[in-house]
Formats: sequence, C-alpha cells, structure tokens
Amino acid sequence: MVVIFFVSLHPMNIQEAIDLFRDYIATERRMAAGTVGNYIADLDDLRDYVAQMDVVDIADLTSRDIRGWQMEHMDRSEAPGTVKRRLSSVSSWLRYLRRRGIVEVDLMAKVSAPRGPKRMPVFYKESELEHLYDAGLCGDDIWGRRDALILRILYETGIRRSELVGLRETSVDLSGLTVKVLGKRNKERLVPIENELAHNISDYLALKHQELEPTEWLFTGKRGGQLNPSQVYTIVRRYMTGLTTADRVSPHVFRHSFATHILDEGGDLMAIKELLGHADLATTEVYTHVTREHLKDVYRTAHPRGRKK
Repeated sequence: MVVIFFVSLHPMNIQEAIDLFRDYIATERRMAAGTVGNYIADLDDLRDYVAQMDVVDIADLTSRDIRGWQMEHMDRSEAPGTVKRRLSSVSSWLRYLRRRGIVEVDLMAKVSAPRGPKRMPVFYKESELEHLYDAGLCGDDIWGRRDALILRILYETGIRRSELVGLRETSVDLSGLTVKVLGKRNKERLVPIENELAHNISDYLALKHQELEPTEWLFTGKRGGQLNPSQVYTIVRRYMTGLTTADRVSPHVFRHSFATHILDEGGDLMAIKELLGHADLATTEVYTHVTREHLKDVYRTAHPRGRKK
C-alpha cells in the first residue's frame, strides 16, 4: 500500500523575510552595523505600511503595495534621493529573496524611482586655476613638486582621481606627449599633454628618482607605495580651498573644469567625450548646459542690457 503525504508549507511572513536578509548582510556580506541598520529601518517601515492593509505574508506583497509606500513618502515631501535610497533597500531585499526562491516575481519591475533635479557640474574659474602655476604654491621639495604636478595633471587632462592614482611611470610618454590612462571597465585611452606639462613631469621624475625609493607608481605617499584616492582629495582641498569660490572643492571638479573650459573655447563635444573616456555622449552633453548657464551669467553680469532689472 502506498501512502502519500501532503506537506503544507508554512508561508513566510514579511518579518521572517526581513530577519533572513538581516542575517545575510550582517554575516555573509559583513556589512557595517550602520549600513545594516539603514537597510532594516527601511524594510521595517515598508512592513509597517503594508500591515495596515493586512499584508503580512511575503507572498501577498505586490508592486502596488510598494508604489503606495513610495507615494506616501513622496507626499511627505521627502527628498527624491531619500526615497530612492529606500527603494534601493527594498530592491536588494527582494533580489535576495528571489535568489532564495522565496519570491518568484520581480516586484520592483513596475516601480520607478523618483527623479530629482539634475545637478549641474561645479567648475573652477579659469582665473582661479591660473594660480596653479604660481611659483612656490606647493613648496619646492619633492612633496610640494608632487602636489603641484597632481593639481596640474588633474586640470590639464581631466582624468578621474582613480585614474590618476593608477598612473605608472611607464604610463607617460614624454616624447609622444601622451598619458596612457586606465579608465572604467578597464578601458585604456591616450590623453594628450602639452610641452610644459611634459617638462614638469620630467623634472618631478628626476627629483623622485634621486630622493625616493624606486617604485613603478608615478605618485607615491610619504610612506612609500601607491598614493591612495583619499590622499588626492586631501591634497586638492589643501590648496584649492583658498583659491576658489566654487561651491564644492574636490578632484572631480577639475574634470568638470577641464571639459567646461574646452567647450568655452569652442572645443568639439565628441573630442571631449573621447578625452574624458565617456561611454555615452549624453554624459558629456551635460557640459553644454553648464556652458550655456555660464554664458548667461556673463551676459547678466557684464552686458549693459543684461544688468537691467
């Protein structure tokens, strides 16, 4: 005689699904306690919201529930970035549950994150960046020479901070006047440099070879080894804070300045795209908006009719 057993699976409630995720990100992913707390606070908030509609089991949760929760936060005038972060927490949680087979459908497929106002890139003024070439700005020892060269390379090449710290001595072709840069997705590109910058690099290398231990990296820290990104940020803040009135001071503002100033001088947008290593022209086109706004400001400030209220 064959006996057939029917097993009734206990549906998982939302709280149990949150607890599973908490254990996963805290133990397997080893996320910081603060990060775990932020994830769980967002999920607890969603749990409390859907509980008002008697949704307790994870199987009963729908895209409509998540959109309703999103709209409630937007109606409270929460910043788009905050709402986007909440949705990101839920998306990570549901993705984990799908991998575990606890949730079958992608509930986030019909949920769109809010779009905040597009921030225009901040850039340094050309008159401010002229001071990068002042004698003695950074000091005349090896570290001052290093810092001055870092600032000039950031401005004259528009490379990213991560690309700068990844430069090796062999990345620079002084005779060919190019720098080989390893960008995002490990894509290499050649960025041209002018004669004066090539001489600056040559002088720096001569002093570096004379005073520091041999290393493949173009820029090193005072303890040796490859310069790290946070040190570049500190260097930029140290010198640029006193030179600029820009709202933000960081290595990336040099990149914005590089592109904006070339466009101001009539540079070709496609060429700027290649120099910056952008995969999509739309990413580069934001600088055309910056340039237009800059020209409007110049008009309003300098033209007799522009100054009239």
